Amino acid sequence: MQKLSLILAIVLFSATAVADHSTRKFEFSYRVLAGQFPNHDAVDIFIPLPVENSDQQILETRFRTSMPGEELSEAVHGNRYYQIRRPANINGPIDAEFTWVVERRVVTASAGTLSEEERQRYLAPNLLVPVGHEILAPIQAEIHAMRGDDSASATARAIYDWIVDNVEYKKVGTGWGNGDTFWACSERYGNCTDFHALFVALARSEGIPARFEIGFPVPEDKPRGRIDGYHCWVQFYLPGQGWIPIDASEAAKHPEKRELFYGTHPADRIHLSTGRDLVLSEASKSQPLNYFIYPHVEVGGIPWKVDLETEFSFRELDPG
Repeated sequence: MQKLSLILAIVLFSATAVADHSTRKFEFSYRVLAGQFPNHDAVDIFIPLPVENSDQQILETRFRTSMPGEELSEAVHGNRYYQIRRPANINGPIDAEFTWVVERRVVTASAGTLSEEERQRYLAPNLLVPVGHEILAPIQAEIHAMRGDDSASATARAIYDWIVDNVEYKKVGTGWGNGDTFWACSERYGNCTDFHALFVALARSEGIPARFEIGFPVPEDKPRGRIDGYHCWVQFYLPGQGWIPIDASEAAKHPEKRELFYGTHPADRIHLSTGRDLVLSEASKSQPLNYFIYPHVEVGGIPWKVDLETEFSFRELDPG
Protein backbone atom coordinates (compact mmCIF):
# COMPACT_ATOMS: atom_id res chain seq x y z
CA MET A 1 0.00 0.00 0.00
CA GLN A 2 2.86 2.33 0.84
CA LYS A 3 4.49 1.52 -2.50
CA LEU A 4 1.23 2.26 -4.33
CA SER A 5 0.88 5.57 -2.50
CA LEU A 6 4.45 6.47 -3.38
CA ILE A 7 3.90 5.62 -7.06
CA LEU A 8 0.71 7.68 -7.17
CA ALA A 9 2.50 10.60 -5.53
CA ILE A 10 5.29 10.45 -8.12
CA VAL A 11 2.78 10.29 -11.00
CA LEU A 12 0.79 13.21 -9.62
CA PHE A 13 3.95 15.25 -9.07
CA SER A 14 5.15 14.55 -12.62
CA ALA A 15 1.77 15.48 -14.12
CA THR A 16 1.72 18.70 -12.12
CA ALA A 17 5.25 19.58 -13.22
CA VAL A 18 4.31 19.07 -16.88
CA ALA A 19 1.14 21.12 -16.48
CA ASP A 20 3.01 23.93 -14.70
CA HIS A 21 5.64 23.95 -17.46
CA SER A 22 2.97 24.52 -20.11
CA THR A 23 2.57 28.12 -18.94
CA ARG A 24 5.33 30.53 -18.00
CA LYS A 25 5.31 33.95 -16.43
CA PHE A 26 8.29 36.19 -16.94
CA GLU A 27 9.37 39.81 -17.03
CA PHE A 28 10.86 40.91 -20.35
CA SER A 29 12.79 44.16 -20.83
CA TYR A 30 13.46 45.87 -24.16
CA ARG A 31 15.93 48.73 -23.85
CA VAL A 32 17.03 51.25 -26.50
CA LEU A 33 20.22 52.97 -25.40
CA ALA A 34 20.82 56.65 -26.06
CA GLY A 35 21.39 57.42 -29.72
CA GLN A 36 22.59 60.67 -31.30
CA PHE A 37 20.79 62.05 -34.35
CA PRO A 38 20.95 65.18 -36.53
CA ASN A 39 19.16 67.98 -34.70
CA HIS A 40 17.79 69.87 -37.71
CA ASP A 41 15.18 67.21 -38.63
CA ALA A 42 12.45 65.44 -36.72
CA VAL A 43 13.40 61.95 -35.54
CA ASP A 44 10.92 59.08 -35.20
CA ILE A 45 11.72 55.75 -33.57
CA PHE A 46 9.29 52.84 -33.90
CA ILE A 47 9.54 50.07 -31.28
CA PRO A 48 7.53 46.83 -31.54
CA LEU A 49 5.18 45.95 -28.69
CA PRO A 50 4.29 42.35 -27.75
CA VAL A 51 1.33 40.60 -29.34
CA GLU A 52 -1.65 39.97 -27.09
CA ASN A 53 -3.74 36.89 -27.89
CA SER A 54 -4.80 33.56 -26.39
CA ASP A 55 -1.18 32.33 -26.50
CA GLN A 56 0.38 35.35 -24.88
CA GLN A 57 -1.06 37.75 -22.34
CA ILE A 58 0.57 40.99 -21.22
CA LEU A 59 -0.18 41.33 -17.52
CA GLU A 60 1.73 44.52 -16.84
CA THR A 61 3.53 47.23 -18.82
CA ARG A 62 6.10 49.74 -17.57
CA PHE A 63 8.03 52.11 -19.78
CA ARG A 64 10.23 55.17 -19.76
CA THR A 65 11.24 57.31 -22.75
CA SER A 66 13.34 60.44 -23.01
CA MET A 67 10.95 61.92 -25.59
CA PRO A 68 7.15 61.77 -25.88
CA GLY A 69 5.40 59.14 -27.97
CA GLU A 70 2.23 57.17 -28.56
CA GLU A 71 1.04 53.60 -29.12
CA LEU A 72 -0.16 52.80 -32.65
CA SER A 73 -0.73 49.74 -34.83
CA GLU A 74 -0.11 48.86 -38.46
CA ALA A 75 -3.11 48.18 -40.67
CA VAL A 76 -2.48 44.72 -42.16
CA HIS A 77 -1.53 42.44 -39.27
CA GLY A 78 -2.48 44.68 -36.35
CA ASN A 79 1.09 44.77 -35.01
CA ARG A 80 1.32 47.23 -32.13
CA TYR A 81 4.23 49.62 -31.81
CA TYR A 82 5.31 52.67 -29.85
CA GLN A 83 6.38 55.71 -31.87
CA ILE A 84 8.77 58.11 -30.16
CA ARG A 85 9.16 61.54 -31.77
CA ARG A 86 11.85 64.14 -31.25
CA PRO A 87 10.80 67.38 -32.99
CA ALA A 88 13.10 69.17 -35.43
CA ASN A 89 15.73 71.55 -34.04
CA ILE A 90 15.81 69.77 -30.70
CA ASN A 91 19.20 68.53 -29.58
CA GLY A 92 19.09 65.58 -27.25
CA PRO A 93 19.63 61.83 -27.16
CA ILE A 94 16.72 59.42 -27.47
CA ASP A 95 16.50 56.38 -25.23
CA ALA A 96 13.71 54.16 -23.96
CA GLU A 97 13.06 51.14 -21.80
CA PHE A 98 9.98 48.92 -21.90
CA THR A 99 9.29 46.17 -19.39
CA TRP A 100 6.40 43.73 -19.69
CA VAL A 101 5.14 40.98 -17.43
CA VAL A 102 4.16 38.21 -19.84
CA GLU A 103 2.18 35.02 -19.41
CA ARG A 104 3.08 32.68 -22.23
CA ARG A 105 1.66 29.22 -22.89
CA VAL A 106 2.74 26.29 -25.05
CA VAL A 107 1.20 26.75 -28.50
CA THR A 108 -0.35 23.81 -30.33
CA ALA A 109 -2.84 23.65 -33.22
CA SER A 110 -5.58 26.21 -32.75
CA ALA A 111 -8.97 25.54 -34.30
CA GLY A 112 -10.65 28.34 -36.17
CA THR A 113 -11.75 29.57 -39.53
CA LEU A 114 -9.77 31.60 -42.02
CA SER A 115 -11.44 34.56 -43.70
CA GLU A 116 -10.96 35.00 -47.43
CA GLU A 117 -8.99 38.19 -46.77
CA GLU A 118 -6.62 36.32 -44.43
CA ARG A 119 -6.35 33.43 -46.86
CA GLN A 120 -5.27 35.74 -49.68
CA ARG A 121 -2.86 37.59 -47.40
CA TYR A 122 -1.08 34.42 -46.30
CA LEU A 123 -0.88 33.01 -49.81
CA ALA A 124 0.59 36.16 -51.36
CA PRO A 125 4.32 36.65 -52.02
CA ASN A 126 6.60 39.02 -50.12
CA LEU A 127 9.65 40.78 -51.50
CA LEU A 128 11.98 37.99 -50.33
CA VAL A 129 9.35 35.26 -50.21
CA PRO A 130 8.36 34.34 -53.78
CA VAL A 131 5.35 32.16 -54.57
CA GLY A 132 5.41 29.81 -57.56
CA HIS A 133 8.91 30.94 -58.58
CA GLU A 134 11.03 28.65 -60.76
CA ILE A 135 13.78 28.55 -58.13
CA LEU A 136 11.39 26.55 -55.93
CA ALA A 137 10.48 23.99 -58.61
CA PRO A 138 13.35 21.48 -58.02
CA ILE A 139 12.67 21.48 -54.28
CA GLN A 140 8.93 21.06 -54.86
CA ALA A 141 9.65 18.05 -57.06
CA GLU A 142 11.62 16.42 -54.24
CA ILE A 143 8.88 17.24 -51.75
CA HIS A 144 6.20 15.73 -54.00
CA ALA A 145 8.28 12.55 -54.31
CA MET A 146 8.72 12.15 -50.54
CA ARG A 147 5.21 13.04 -49.28
CA GLY A 148 2.78 10.26 -48.40
CA ASP A 149 -0.03 11.68 -50.56
CA ASP A 150 -0.99 14.96 -52.20
CA SER A 151 -3.02 16.30 -49.27
CA ALA A 152 -2.14 19.66 -47.75
CA SER A 153 -1.30 17.94 -44.46
CA ALA A 154 1.16 15.49 -46.05
CA THR A 155 2.65 18.25 -48.20
CA ALA A 156 3.24 20.56 -45.22
CA ARG A 157 4.97 17.78 -43.31
CA ALA A 158 7.15 16.97 -46.32
CA ILE A 159 8.15 20.64 -46.66
CA TYR A 160 9.14 20.73 -42.99
CA ASP A 161 11.14 17.49 -43.24
CA TRP A 162 12.90 18.56 -46.44
CA ILE A 163 14.01 21.85 -44.90
CA VAL A 164 15.21 20.26 -41.65
CA ASP A 165 17.18 17.67 -43.63
CA ASN A 166 18.61 19.95 -46.34
CA VAL A 167 19.20 23.39 -44.80
CA GLU A 168 21.98 23.91 -42.26
CA TYR A 169 21.66 26.32 -39.36
CA LYS A 170 24.79 28.45 -39.34
CA LYS A 171 25.84 32.10 -39.48
CA VAL A 172 28.88 32.31 -41.68
CA GLY A 173 29.92 35.17 -43.96
CA THR A 174 27.27 37.57 -45.21
CA GLY A 175 23.90 37.16 -46.88
CA TRP A 176 22.16 35.09 -44.23
CA GLY A 177 19.64 36.53 -41.76
CA ASN A 178 17.48 38.47 -44.20
CA GLY A 179 14.72 35.90 -44.49
CA ASP A 180 15.71 35.50 -48.14
CA THR A 181 14.17 32.52 -49.91
CA PHE A 182 16.55 32.88 -52.87
CA TRP A 183 19.53 32.73 -50.49
CA ALA A 184 18.13 29.67 -48.71
CA CYS A 185 17.53 27.87 -52.01
CA SER A 186 21.00 28.52 -53.38
CA GLU A 187 23.19 28.43 -50.27
CA ARG A 188 21.19 25.92 -48.20
CA TYR A 189 22.14 27.53 -44.87
CA GLY A 190 21.17 30.48 -42.72
CA ASN A 191 19.38 31.43 -39.51
CA CYS A 192 15.73 31.15 -38.50
CA THR A 193 14.60 33.88 -40.92
CA ASP A 194 16.05 32.01 -43.89
CA PHE A 195 14.63 28.65 -42.79
CA HIS A 196 11.17 30.07 -42.35
CA ALA A 197 11.16 32.25 -45.45
CA LEU A 198 11.75 29.03 -47.39
CA PHE A 199 9.00 27.19 -45.52
CA VAL A 200 6.50 30.02 -46.14
CA ALA A 201 7.45 30.26 -49.83
CA LEU A 202 7.04 26.52 -50.38
CA ALA A 203 3.83 26.27 -48.37
CA ARG A 204 2.19 29.20 -50.16
CA SER A 205 3.33 27.81 -53.51
CA GLU A 206 1.41 24.65 -52.62
CA GLY A 207 -1.71 26.65 -51.71
CA ILE A 208 -1.15 26.38 -47.94
CA PRO A 209 -1.55 29.70 -46.07
CA ALA A 210 1.45 30.41 -43.85
CA ARG A 211 2.43 33.33 -41.62
CA PHE A 212 5.79 34.50 -40.28
CA GLU A 213 6.13 35.46 -36.59
CA ILE A 214 9.12 36.98 -34.81
CA GLY A 215 10.12 37.75 -31.25
CA PHE A 216 12.82 36.74 -28.78
CA PRO A 217 13.81 33.40 -27.24
CA VAL A 218 13.29 33.23 -23.47
CA PRO A 219 15.56 30.57 -21.93
CA GLU A 220 14.02 27.83 -19.82
CA ASP A 221 17.26 26.69 -18.19
CA LYS A 222 18.03 29.78 -16.10
CA PRO A 223 15.95 32.20 -14.01
CA ARG A 224 17.19 35.45 -15.55
CA GLY A 225 19.71 36.94 -17.92
CA ARG A 226 20.52 38.78 -21.13
CA ILE A 227 19.05 37.74 -24.48
CA ASP A 228 21.45 38.14 -27.38
CA GLY A 229 19.11 38.23 -30.36
CA TYR A 230 15.76 37.49 -31.95
CA HIS A 231 14.06 34.27 -32.98
CA CYS A 232 11.31 33.62 -35.53
CA TRP A 233 8.92 30.80 -36.39
CA VAL A 234 5.89 29.96 -38.55
CA GLN A 235 2.28 28.87 -38.39
CA PHE A 236 0.45 27.35 -41.38
CA TYR A 237 -3.26 26.76 -41.86
CA LEU A 238 -5.07 23.50 -42.59
CA PRO A 239 -8.88 23.41 -42.98
CA GLY A 240 -10.44 21.52 -40.09
CA GLN A 241 -7.25 21.71 -38.03
CA GLY A 242 -6.57 25.44 -37.82
CA TRP A 243 -3.18 27.09 -37.43
CA ILE A 244 -0.34 24.59 -36.98
CA PRO A 245 2.89 25.88 -35.35
CA ILE A 246 6.30 24.75 -36.60
CA ASP A 247 9.90 25.74 -35.90
CA ALA A 248 12.14 24.26 -38.57
CA SER A 249 15.33 26.05 -37.51
CA GLU A 250 15.10 24.77 -33.93
CA ALA A 251 14.42 21.28 -35.28
CA ALA A 252 17.60 21.53 -37.39
CA LYS A 253 19.59 22.65 -34.33
CA HIS A 254 18.04 19.96 -32.10
CA PRO A 255 17.30 16.87 -34.24
CA GLU A 256 16.03 14.96 -31.21
CA LYS A 257 13.17 17.48 -31.00
CA ARG A 258 12.07 17.28 -34.65
CA GLU A 259 8.65 15.88 -33.73
CA LEU A 260 8.14 18.41 -30.95
CA PHE A 261 8.72 21.38 -33.25
CA TYR A 262 6.18 20.14 -35.79
CA GLY A 263 2.91 21.14 -34.17
CA THR A 264 4.26 22.82 -31.02
CA HIS A 265 5.86 26.08 -29.97
CA PRO A 266 7.16 25.70 -26.42
CA ALA A 267 6.65 28.58 -23.97
CA ASP A 268 10.24 29.64 -24.59
CA ARG A 269 9.60 32.80 -26.59
CA ILE A 270 7.89 36.17 -26.65
CA HIS A 271 6.05 37.15 -29.84
CA LEU A 272 6.48 40.78 -30.95
CA SER A 273 5.23 41.00 -34.55
CA THR A 274 3.72 39.07 -37.45
CA GLY A 275 4.36 39.31 -41.17
CA ARG A 276 6.87 40.71 -43.65
CA ASP A 277 7.03 43.91 -45.73
CA LEU A 278 5.44 45.95 -42.95
CA VAL A 279 4.29 49.55 -43.36
CA LEU A 280 4.46 51.72 -40.24
CA SER A 281 4.59 55.18 -41.83
CA GLU A 282 4.34 57.11 -45.09
CA ALA A 283 8.06 56.62 -45.64
CA SER A 284 7.87 52.86 -45.17
CA LYS A 285 5.23 52.56 -47.91
CA SER A 286 8.04 52.81 -50.44
CA GLN A 287 10.53 50.93 -48.26
CA PRO A 288 8.54 48.39 -46.19
CA LEU A 289 10.20 46.78 -43.19
CA ASN A 290 11.54 43.35 -44.06
CA TYR A 291 10.50 42.26 -40.57
CA PHE A 292 9.98 44.18 -37.33
CA ILE A 293 11.93 43.24 -34.23
CA TYR A 294 14.54 45.97 -33.70
CA PRO A 295 13.81 49.72 -33.59
CA HIS A 296 12.99 51.35 -36.92
CA VAL A 297 14.32 54.91 -37.29
CA GLU A 298 13.26 57.75 -39.59
CA VAL A 299 14.96 61.16 -39.78
CA GLY A 300 13.06 63.90 -41.55
CA GLY A 301 10.51 61.35 -42.70
CA ILE A 302 13.16 59.19 -44.42
CA PRO A 303 14.19 55.71 -43.21
CA TRP A 304 17.56 56.02 -41.50
CA LYS A 305 19.77 52.95 -41.80
CA VAL A 306 21.26 52.71 -38.34
CA ASP A 307 21.54 49.93 -35.79
CA LEU A 308 20.64 51.47 -32.46
CA GLU A 309 22.31 49.93 -29.44
CA THR A 310 19.79 47.71 -27.68
CA GLU A 311 19.64 45.41 -24.66
CA PHE A 312 17.15 42.62 -23.99
CA SER A 313 16.75 40.68 -20.76
CA PHE A 314 14.28 38.51 -18.86
CA ARG A 315 13.47 37.39 -15.34
CA GLU A 316 11.39 34.30 -14.54
CA LEU A 317 8.43 34.89 -12.24
CA ASP A 318 6.36 32.55 -10.10
CA PRO A 319 3.41 31.39 -12.28
CA GLY A 320 1.17 31.74 -9.20
